[in-house]
This record gives sequence, C-alpha cells and structure tokens, in this order.
Amino acid sequence: MAVPRTDVLHDFVCISNRLPVDRVLDADGVPEWRTSPGGLVTAMEPVMRENGGVWLGWPGVPDETFDPFTEGGIDLVPVTLSAQDIEEFYEGFSNDTIWPLYHDVIASPAYHREWWISYQRVNQRFAETAAAIAAPEATVWVHDYQLQLVPRILRSLRPDLTIGFFNHIPFPAYGLFSQLPWRKQIINGVLGADVIGFQRPADAGNFQRSVRRLMGYETKSARIMEPQSDGTFRQILAKSFPISIDSAGFEELARRPDVQARAAEIRQQLGEHKTIMLGVDRLDYTKGIRHRLKAFSELLCEGRLTVENATLVQVASPSRERVETYRLLRDEIELTVGRLNGDYGTIADTAVHYLHHGYPREEMAALYLAADIMLVTALRDGMNLVAKEYVATRFDRRGVLILSEFAGASDELKQALLVNPHDIEGLKDTVMQAVTMSVSEQERRMRYLRKRVALHDVARWSRSFLSALDEFPALRQPAPTDPEDVQRYE
Repeated sequence: MAVPRTDVLHDFVCISNRLPVDRVLDADGVPEWRTSPGGLVTAMEPVMRENGGVWLGWPGVPDETFDPFTEGGIDLVPVTLSAQDIEEFYEGFSNDTIWPLYHDVIASPAYHREWWISYQRVNQRFAETAAAIAAPEATVWVHDYQLQLVPRILRSLRPDLTIGFFNHIPFPAYGLFSQLPWRKQIINGVLGADVIGFQRPADAGNFQRSVRRLMGYETKSARIMEPQSDGTFRQILAKSFPISIDSAGFEELARRPDVQARAAEIRQQLGEHKTIMLGVDRLDYTKGIRHRLKAFSELLCEGRLTVENATLVQVASPSRERVETYRLLRDEIELTVGRLNGDYGTIADTAVHYLHHGYPREEMAALYLAADIMLVTALRDGMNLVAKEYVATRFDRRGVLILSEFAGASDELKQALLVNPHDIEGLKDTVMQAVTMSVSEQERRMRYLRKRVALHDVARWSRSFLSALDEFPALRQPAPTDPEDVQRYE
C-alpha cells in the first residue's frame, strides 16, 4: 500500500496503533469522527495539545484510505490497514501472541509465522509513514506493543530523528519472553529508540535482562550500551516512567453540579443505604473480573454480605470480540453474573449490575462518586488508570480503593488496600475491611492517595519522558568515562 504523505513536516510525531478517534454515524446517518475513550487517549490528549505536532495511527476502518485531518484540535495522519492486517497483525500477533505473553501467560500465546510476517509488514508501513512526515531532527514518540519494530526501522530510515518508545503494558521476565520465536528481532526493534519507557522498574529490569541474555550488550543501571561499527557505543536509556491521568481535569469534572446530581441519582436507584462496589474494566482476562465475582459470590453465600445491604456494579466495556479467547471470556462472565443474580437476587434487589458497554467520562465520574468501594483486581496490569481516576474524582475524600498488587498503580498508591486477587479468602477479607472502614480512616487514606495522584499527573509523566528525549543528544556520544556523566542518567 502507498505511504500517505502530507505537505507539512512536523517537529513532533506521536505514533500509536490507533488514532484517538472513532468513525461513527451522526443522527442523520452521516459519518463523522469522534474522540474515542481509552487510557492512551486520555493520557496523550493533553500532551499533544501542549506539544502540537501530529498523531499517526490506524483510523479503525479497514481497507479505507483517508487524507490527513484535524479532530479536536489535534492533527491526525491515518495509516491504512487491510482486513487481513487486522486479522493477522492486530488480532493475531499483537493480541493473541504478545498480549498474553507479556501478561504472564495468563492465557496461552499462539505463535504463527504468518502473523509475524504481517506484524513486520505493518510496522514497516508505520515507520515509513512517520519518516515521510517528520521534519529534520524531529522528535518521534512511538507507543506500545503493537509497534515494537518501528523504532529500529525508523532509525534506519531517518537517523537524524530522536526516537522514544513507551511500553504501556508489562514487560515479562526473561523465562517467559524467551518463549517467543522472534525474541531477538523484537528486542532489536525496541532498541532502535533513544529512550525506552516502562510503567514499573521491574519491567525495565526485565527488559534489560533480556537485552543482556539475547544481545550480549552491557547495561549500566538505566543505560544500555549498543556496540557500533566504529568501536564506540550508542547509549540507550531504559527506565520506568509511570503513566498517569489529568487529575485536575477529573476533579473538575466530578465537581460539576450535573455530575454530582447524576451520582446522587445512581445511589438512589441502587439503594441509598447499600454499600456500592464498582468495577470498571475492559472485558479482558487480565483484569481479574472472574476472581472479583467469585469473592463477591462467596461473601453472599456465607452471609457476610446480603443483596439488601450491598451490590456490585461491573462495567465491562467490549474488547477484541473477534478474538476467540475474548468471546469465551464474555460468555463465562455473563453466565457467572446470571447464576449469581439467580441465586441471590430478589425482586427488589440485584446482586450484580452488569453493563457490557462503554460510557462517556461524565457518566464514569458519576459512577466513581457514587461508589463506596472501587475494585481493581487485575491479575497483571501495566498501570491501570481507573484506580487513579477514582482517586482523582473523590474530592470528598470518601471511598475505599481495593487495588491489586499486580497492577502498576500499586507502586504509587500505597494507601489503597492492596490485595493478591488469586487469594480469594484474602480478597474477601479485604472487601469486608473496606465495607466496615470508618469515615476517618477513609479520609486519611484518600488524602494521601489524592496528593500522590495530583502531584504525579499526566503532565509530569510526559514532561519527564520528553525531558529525557530532549537531553538525549549527550547520550549519542561515545560512552562517558567521567563518573559524574555516568551518574547523570542513572
């Protein structure tokens, strides 16, 4: 397919698998673009507005070519993908190979050579498009596991560029990563970047161990030394840059009278006197929804909770429904919810309110305000921004966050009730601790959590990553020998 070009070259280019828009029909049936929900969009939107530039990605419509356009004040350059690309590159290699492998093989990865060939082909297309629209010595920020080959390809096409790569999902331990037949190619692709970001220090450590084992390169703290043909070393910075949210924006949203009125309406509909528990997830096997439902079911069975005094609202937005693993998960969750409501629900009270669709931010903020307990029980998660969104909206300093220790957010949100979601008994006890927590204890914990989220917001995340990229020309020189220079980047 032809590489789209624009007449304007850009000093800042953001690349992700998807553009931050969806193609929808308006009331008259006319197609239009609408900003899409999602963690990356939420995180990057203020970054793009601050830095200008252009966002490059697939527009979400297969086999259609679109000219560059502007939506929501952001310049967008669409990359065309065919239906075969979507099946093999996205649904196949990205989400049935890399995703389960990087999430501790909670589901079994599938390894197919034709998927790998498609992954290479699509990554080449993204890189060529970026090379065509980037100004001389521009900064290019590549995002996530779908595009791990882009940094190296782009470096070969445009060695003048400063290239960053951010991995939004976990990076696995070497014992798991080594299963991948194309492990060296993936590592080499990512190493094309100047700065490589991860959610947690453990992820950066796992990546560096894979570099040492597979490539034989020396690593010094956060620096990787890549040998060059002239006997020098190209230095690469690989460290954690925990992503966050627009915390001030979420609080401002939660303080709106219409959002507060909606929150009060939700509480009235569910039961003013009830403890309202909330789960908000993509319908994904990594999110621990099954474990959450099992714990809640057993609490009802044991009589520690009743449908008269507690209810669970589970928002599970649709996700990758053409992938067989996800179809099976949806069937299992819906069957479990049906059984749970059948066993414990009454005409007046429902145990679980299951909502299989997404909601606008205003409705989500109202749900956060209405919920007494937020359940984040991920089995493995790069960060989990829902946990931070819940905290940001609770300007009343009420509510309890139950947070999996296997989510990246647990590194920062220490005053949440941290749990191992595989420990069902421990999860049940933690839920009861949250149910019975005093108001003063809620306020003490939430005050700390809110301070952390407010200080470490998305603007700080982007500044820290882009500052590392801005400073990178110093790292392009041969390896420093002065101890002060060495320590500067560690």
